[in-house]
Amino acid sequence: MTVLGAEAGDLGAREILRAAGFRVEFVHDWKQAVARWNDAIPSTLFQDPRWLDAWYAAFAGTDQVEPLIAIVSDVATGKQVVLLPLIRRRQSGIRIVEFADLALTDYNAPLLGAAAPRDATAASGLWRDLKAALRRMPGGADLIRLRKMPHDLDGKPNPLTLLAGANPCPLNGNVVATGDDFDTYRYSLGRTVRKELERSWRVFTRDPEAAFQIVTDRNQALRVLSTMEMQQSARMQHLGLNFILNDETCAAFYRQLVGENLGGGYAVLSALTVGDEVVATLLGIRGGSRYVMVRISNAGEKWSKCSPGRLIIGRTMAALHRDGVRQFDFSIGNYAYKRRFGVAPLALIDLTAALSWRGWPYVLRDRAARELRRHPRLHALIVRALGRPPSREEN
Repeated sequence: MTVLGAEAGDLGAREILRAAGFRVEFVHDWKQAVARWNDAIPSTLFQDPRWLDAWYAAFAGTDQVEPLIAIVSDVATGKQVVLLPLIRRRQSGIRIVEFADLALTDYNAPLLGAAAPRDATAASGLWRDLKAALRRMPGGADLIRLRKMPHDLDGKPNPLTLLAGANPCPLNGNVVATGDDFDTYRYSLGRTVRKELERSWRVFTRDPEAAFQIVTDRNQALRVLSTMEMQQSARMQHLGLNFILNDETCAAFYRQLVGENLGGGYAVLSALTVGDEVVATLLGIRGGSRYVMVRISNAGEKWSKCSPGRLIIGRTMAALHRDGVRQFDFSIGNYAYKRRFGVAPLALIDLTAALSWRGWPYVLRDRAARELRRHPRLHALIVRALGRPPSREEN
């Protein structure tokens, strides 16, 4: 039996729910939650407190988004189990609990504590008690939908991917492990790819002012980021696609991410420039020997002869390899340019459950979509029948 308790007058809006096996506490302030977490080692680079600091700072005050960070501990020992960076939001009247993402976070996961489950049986108990707590909290919830979760979290199993209800995500990561010798990696690429990168650099550097740099000055970085926003927006307009990254809230998130974390090396912004002109940009995040690409842009047709997108990736990889990076993650999206760099797919997992009768149509819809993806030809026919544009990922 789950018992709800709340501290009267607690402006931190904290609710404590006790369940057999696990104690689930919901905190509505990210900084308060992370301050109480003993082991803030990120599960992936996206669970780094610096990413989540910027994310919650940008989105916590927006309409329909309520921070809902779950701190789970073992009832018997008091040891910390998991910290889940979640939100609750409304969509078409449905109260949905999901990761702090909104299409910006490529990999979602819990932060693992000392007592995190290592097997399916313990994970099932955690999942049962978390759902019970969500149902009973003030305001309740109709659906919990956890997407884009890796299996492996820095050598430890993600307990949420061990559950019987976990299913393959339609998206996957794309990772390159270069090893210590970058030339060995470079020569593992196709000859055409190598020669194209070499040719692109020769074409680009015909201008004596052409340069590649890792941006380290904060003010310059914010100017480059502004150029990235304009270049990406122009590209999306040209393709006739909706573009959300330049809205006020998303822009604020990226500006804080870059402005606050450039000096410490977590945010990495690289650029190809010719004099004062920014030809291409690449934003990534780094932790130790790992680096994930987050946003990329280029100046378009004027510079197409030097393939600036691929060129900035190659130059950034070489520069960061010299600085100790050995794993380069191209993140989600199976674009052809990623395959040219020799990426290996990283499987991701989705987990959805109804918390009330209102959530069941969403669960059934997810199930139908999953079954449909098992039949690619039928899926393509239905997509065309609905008038949706074909995917450009394979181009």
